[in-house]
Amino acid sequence: MIMHNWAYEDVLAFAKSWSSVYFMMLFAVVLVWAYWPRNRARFQDAARIPLKDEDA
Repeated sequence: MIMHNWAYEDVLAFAKSWSSVYFMMLFAVVLVWAYWPRNRARFQDAARIPLKDEDA
């Protein structure tokens, strides 16, 4: 990509708009991964870690 004398404000606007899109997509991926049925057992095991007896 060739930058044709972009001003600071142009770069800032580009970064703000595309970073918003990027983080919304990242949030959606993490949300889908967290609620995927196959991961349920893993998360339930992780939720019980503080309750496990260390001697057992």
